[in-house]
Amino acid sequence: MAQDKKSNPNVAHKVRIAVGGSAQKAPKNAPQQGDDNAQARKGAIFLGAVVVAYVVYLVVTGQMATFLDALAGVDNRWVFGAALCYVFYFIFGVIAYAIAVYLDHDSPVGIRDLMSVEASGIFFGNLTPMMAGAVPSQIYRLTRTGLDVGEASATQFTRFIMFQLAVVLFAAMMLVAKLRFFFEAYGNIVVLNLVVFGVHLAECIGLFVICLCPNLVMRFGNWAIELLASRGWLKNREHWDEMVNVQVMEFSEAFKRAAKDLPSMALTLLVTMLQLASLYMIPWFVLNAFGVQGDFLECLAAGSMVQMVASAVPLPGGTGGAEGGFVMFYRHMFGTATSAGFLIWRIVTFFAPTIIAAPLLGLSTRNRTVSIYHRVQRIKRRLNLGGKSGKGSSKGKGGRTAGGLGLRGQVLERLEHRGEKREQAKESHDNE
Repeated sequence: MAQDKKSNPNVAHKVRIAVGGSAQKAPKNAPQQGDDNAQARKGAIFLGAVVVAYVVYLVVTGQMATFLDALAGVDNRWVFGAALCYVFYFIFGVIAYAIAVYLDHDSPVGIRDLMSVEASGIFFGNLTPMMAGAVPSQIYRLTRTGLDVGEASATQFTRFIMFQLAVVLFAAMMLVAKLRFFFEAYGNIVVLNLVVFGVHLAECIGLFVICLCPNLVMRFGNWAIELLASRGWLKNREHWDEMVNVQVMEFSEAFKRAAKDLPSMALTLLVTMLQLASLYMIPWFVLNAFGVQGDFLECLAAGSMVQMVASAVPLPGGTGGAEGGFVMFYRHMFGTATSAGFLIWRIVTFFAPTIIAAPLLGLSTRNRTVSIYHRVQRIKRRLNLGGKSGKGSSKGKGGRTAGGLGLRGQVLERLEHRGEKREQAKESHDNE
């Protein structure tokens, strides 16, 4: 099935998917989930081979006994704390998506949908080189909620831009705060991290150019398409034409609309920074699990550098970069327990999340008739009514009844109650 889709890009619009309990046509040019699944299977096989090779390496080099001794002395309470950090990483990721969806007052995307989207990014990102499968799979999950490809792409890429900005900003803060420590502890090898940081910075600048200068990008893109097509190097011109001339503008307009709400964008950036901090602090918990008290800020800075190195390696899970980066930045902290520490860190941040994310891919919001925005507004109205009720009952002013509400408050409360009953009846009918 995946091969059929790959050979014919127009097959996508014929596929039917379930949205809100009913079958709907998948949007044209939607990302192909079959291709993501094939990449994920290859990535899983590759990583299984890496684990076997790692065990063989420990046996051949005679480090297995030291490795097992180090694991025997682990304090599981700190390991649980490390796992809890990753749970917060997931939660903050869902919240960041929820802020983006909140800006669209009538979006059909619900919280359970966003949990599936975040899990999809973790699962397919971990199993594809340089996390290449994360964005297409997340766009596909968003299209299953009823969004068209343009809307889903705009939501996803706006979130992606804020994530990349947070990665660069966090790394910049750590480099400024601990640059002297890095050079004193690791020497000129820190230059490698500066190069990787520069690559991420250039990528972030490129994304902002697409957002703010779409016409320039479209002109350059069309020139590149003509050049490649004339030389016979472009296999699917229609796809690239649609991406350059349609999706770039949709992406730019969606980002500009979101950027008008600066408080929400700032909140998204803050939440993403907290998400990254939850990931980068995990080595500090692992270090304490082995009874070593490391400097928290140094562990946070080193975690940021390791993640940037791993993300630059074109292999599933950043294999090679993750191992080398961890040994490079944490060996002087872990000592003889470096191998065991790496294993626990890798389980908490990679293997376990990948496995746990798989069953979350099928999560779907049942009731799409009320958007996240309207749910939040309803909660605000309830809180406002509750506040007025408490104030009136305590002071006994304004002609309020024994319940604490005036005539206007009683009418609003009745209308709210009737609306809730209609929603419940509709939801019950849909479930039947």
